Amino acid sequence: MKSILEIKDLKKVYDGGFEALKGVTLSIEEGEIIALLGPNGAGKTTLISTVCGITTSSSGKIYVGGHCVDEDYRAARSLIGLVPQEINLEPFETVWNTVRFTRGLFGKKRDDAYLEKILRQLSLWDKKDNRIMTLSGGMKRRVLIAKALSHEPRVLFLDEPTAGVDVALRKDMWDTVDELKRDGVTIILTTHYIEEAEAIADRIGVINKGELLLIEEKAALMKRFGQKQMKVLLQDSLPSVPEGLKEYDLSLTDDGATLVYSYDTKAERTGITKLLSDLAGAGLVLKDLQTEQSSLEDIFVGLVEEGQP
Repeated sequence: MKSILEIKDLKKVYDGGFEALKGVTLSIEEGEIIALLGPNGAGKTTLISTVCGITTSSSGKIYVGGHCVDEDYRAARSLIGLVPQEINLEPFETVWNTVRFTRGLFGKKRDDAYLEKILRQLSLWDKKDNRIMTLSGGMKRRVLIAKALSHEPRVLFLDEPTAGVDVALRKDMWDTVDELKRDGVTIILTTHYIEEAEAIADRIGVINKGELLLIEEKAALMKRFGQKQMKVLLQDSLPSVPEGLKEYDLSLTDDGATLVYSYDTKAERTGITKLLSDLAGAGLVLKDLQTEQSSLEDIFVGLVEEGQP
């Protein structure tokens, strides 16, 4: 599939020598949903700002739809929609005029039907004649999203779009994302809500201290780093792990009623069969077995702590 966004060895060094981006290279295909995860100060917003031309790179190249951001900024930027973290809107303007004006800034012909569709998707249609200053914080964020979509971009950046907003907006937001994906729009989002990335992203990127630690398909990432735990619920509580089971990676819950066995899903053998046999040999009576797969959050925390894939 054709790449819509190409980032090649992108670096950003601020006065004083701070490296915000350290040679980021990334290729994103049309219609993908990419989730960028990283702690505060990891470089997520700097990366988005540089792609959008808000921040100037120190070196490297960025191509949007084949247009170089440095050499053909207007053409590249016309393909991008941006929903920033900060809410910065003209307080005395109406919702309708705000969105229509933004579409005009990108040289798009008037299309009231398209703008109405966006406002209805985001539950803003009944607020179209309201001044921005009268809206709640959540509604203002909806207006930011509508502005970003007003000129029909092919690449949409969502920088922490649902931070601090209500559940209803999140649902509207992800419904809109699903529809945009069906239309072939490429979406790159940063989020602290890891469960959202796990639910909607095609690929996951982890960035920390200006370095892209990895970019990988969600399913493959979960499989590659996936750890499982098997919980063995016992009929009778134990004071400690029996000596004959010390060879296994076992831990005992505080109440002594459950043994927890961690194993690698990538391993050729998990050791579960032998463990169950040895549990019976130790005279332990099992009440139940439960298994749990490690979450994306577990994987993310591990990568950031290690600093490498």
